Amino acid sequence: MIRHIALFTGYELKKAFSNPIWPLFGIMQPVLYLLMFAPLLKSLTPGGSTVDALRMFTPASMMMIAVFGALFSGFGLIADLRNGSLERYAVSPAWRPAIVLGRVAKDMIVLVCQAILVLVVAIAMGVRIGAVELVLVLLLMAATGLFASGLSQGLALTVRDENGMSQTLNLFMLPVMLLAGLFIPISFAPAWMQTLAPINPLYHAVEAGRALFAGRLSDSSIPIAFAVFIVLAALTTVWSMRSLRRIAG
Repeated sequence: MIRHIALFTGYELKKAFSNPIWPLFGIMQPVLYLLMFAPLLKSLTPGGSTVDALRMFTPASMMMIAVFGALFSGFGLIADLRNGSLERYAVSPAWRPAIVLGRVAKDMIVLVCQAILVLVVAIAMGVRIGAVELVLVLLLMAATGLFASGLSQGLALTVRDENGMSQTLNLFMLPVMLLAGLFIPISFAPAWMQTLAPINPLYHAVEAGRALFAGRLSDSSIPIAFAVFIVLAALTTVWSMRSLRRIAG
C-alpha cells in the first residue's frame, strides 16, 4: 500500500517538475503577493507597520496557497481520464486508492515547499513566530490543502470536463476569497458579510492562522479550524476514492 502510494507520488512529482515553469509560477506567486500586497495593508493594522501587515497577511497567504494551489490539481486527472491512462492505472495490480492518494501526496509536498518559501520571506521581512505556533500553522495548512486536493480530485472525476470544472471553480472562488477575509480582514466588511463569513470553511483557517501568528494559542478559532478541516479532508478524500472506484467499474 505505502509502496504504491510512493510510486504514484514520485510519478506525479516527475510530471509536475518536467516543465519547471508551472512549479516556478506556483511558488513565486504567493511570494509576490507577500512582497507587493502586504505593504498596502499597513493602514488597516493596529500598529500600522509592515511587520504588523505581514503578520496579518502571511497566514492568509499560506491558506490561499493551500486551497487554490491544490484546488486545480484535478485538471491533470481529467487529462489522464481522457487519454485512457486512468483506466490503465485502475486495472493494474496497484492498490487503486493509491492513484488518488499519490496525487494528494504530491500536492502536499508542493504546498510544503511553497509554505517554507513564504515563511522564509516573511521572516526576512521581520515577522516572528514561535515554534509551536509554526508547527500548528503548517499542520492547519496541510489539512486545508488535503481538503482542497480531495475536493479537486472528486470534482474532476465527477465532472470529467475541464470547462465544466473551471466554471464551477470560478463561480465559487471570488465569494470564498472575500468571505474568508484573505486580503482584507472580514471585520472591515459590511455586517451581512460578517454574518455569512462563518459559513465559509476557509474563514476559520484564516482566523486561526492569524491567531497563531499573533501568539494567541488559546484562541477558540484554532480548534474550530482544525476540527472543520480534518472532517472536510476526510470526507473529500473518501469521495474522490469512491469516485475513482465508480470510474474503474
